[in-house]
Amino acid sequence: MQAVQLAALAVTPDGVAAALDAVGGFDTGLVNGFARVSEPQSAALAALAAAVAGSPLAEAVTAAVSKVTTGTIGTDELSALAAARAALLGAVHDALVDQADTAMGRNRSEWSTELDRATPSPLATGSRAWLGELAIAGWRGVDHDLVAAADQTVESLLAEPALRRLAMLLDGFTAELGACAPIATMDRVPARRWADLWTRALLLSWRGAESATSEPVSGRLLPLGVDVHEHGTAVQAQVHGVLEVAGTPARRVLVSVAAAKVDTIVGPAVWQLLGAHRQLLTALAERRALELTEMPLTATGDLLWDDDQAKAGDAADPFVTATVQLAQAQAPAVAPLNRDPVHIAEPVLLEGYRFRDGALELGEQRIRVELDALPSAGPLTPAGVTSSSTMIGLLRWDASGWSVRPLAVRRKVKSALTAFHNGDWALGPTDPKVAKAQAKSGDAVAVLRERAGRLLRN
Repeated sequence: MQAVQLAALAVTPDGVAAALDAVGGFDTGLVNGFARVSEPQSAALAALAAAVAGSPLAEAVTAAVSKVTTGTIGTDELSALAAARAALLGAVHDALVDQADTAMGRNRSEWSTELDRATPSPLATGSRAWLGELAIAGWRGVDHDLVAAADQTVESLLAEPALRRLAMLLDGFTAELGACAPIATMDRVPARRWADLWTRALLLSWRGAESATSEPVSGRLLPLGVDVHEHGTAVQAQVHGVLEVAGTPARRVLVSVAAAKVDTIVGPAVWQLLGAHRQLLTALAERRALELTEMPLTATGDLLWDDDQAKAGDAADPFVTATVQLAQAQAPAVAPLNRDPVHIAEPVLLEGYRFRDGALELGEQRIRVELDALPSAGPLTPAGVTSSSTMIGLLRWDASGWSVRPLAVRRKVKSALTAFHNGDWALGPTDPKVAKAQAKSGDAVAVLRERAGRLLRN
């Protein structure tokens, strides 16, 4: 990635700011709820309708705004507003991804999978009613009773495999709201995040989500890097890579594996929770390719990981893969519900840069680096990143513009160019100081497993 390409990312595409303003106005309206629509809320709803005036949603959204502002609030009206919000964020996503693809000279597959238009399940309809109550009460009106009202619906959804996606979303959403209730006492409400969850759940309740069909593929997966996401109760490793299948162009793919955890398991110990994926962890720690046999691949480029269908193979330097393969690899299509700027994560290779005032500079161009997002489960540190000369990262976007999240760097250590990757500690820390500290503190995962086993035996 050269300086001229960074220059192509310097200016925000036309219409992005206006679309985000319309979304932000609606999100602010959700904070206090639509039981009684105030003048600012009415203006925000009108702006939302105006933003989609030229789209197929125009008539439905205009009618919904008219009813909501006059006190007639139903799930159909709220669903139309949610669709308008999602459509605006989808347009922003598409503009930004097109900008990034142009800047990096990449090709992307088009989404062509048919949508599931099956009749919504009565269970999904019940969840829609609760989501409507949330919108009427607003985030400031959420208390423990309102959260508890969803318990039976969520329990029923979890028991239905076909609705598991909606069930998991609502389960996590209600848990988050419950932990914050009563929300009226909060100093700051995460309006954008909760509006994102509310919108996604409401649209999923109509069962208009994309098809989950997949094709089996056999070939070689060349990992580029791993992005580790930690939460108090879960950990997820997302491996970005290039897939080589005989007779077809190379494709960019994503592998996601996750596990439940407790908040006392942190740092390198989180890799132990993903121990069922031994071949994947071996490839990350030892920087090797993976030979895949009949591994399911979705239209969105997601490999549905099964460790039994993979085998760690020959050595494969991610920096070589990024240099040789990344620019030509076909980018996957983006599913309709994932067309949101928050989901943008494009692997990039950066070389010959310098750091100044916390930003990476290439020539006259600058880009922010997410030093605060470095996982404690790997060897990357802010000092190590800022002293590097080459980086594999994820190009991301938020309201402040484009940024890069490091996945791997190369820097000089005692005059020798050395690579550091987020996945280096997937089989255990290789830094002697970290390994010693972990041994001294004890194996938290083993202790918790032993205690859980004892409780089950009793």
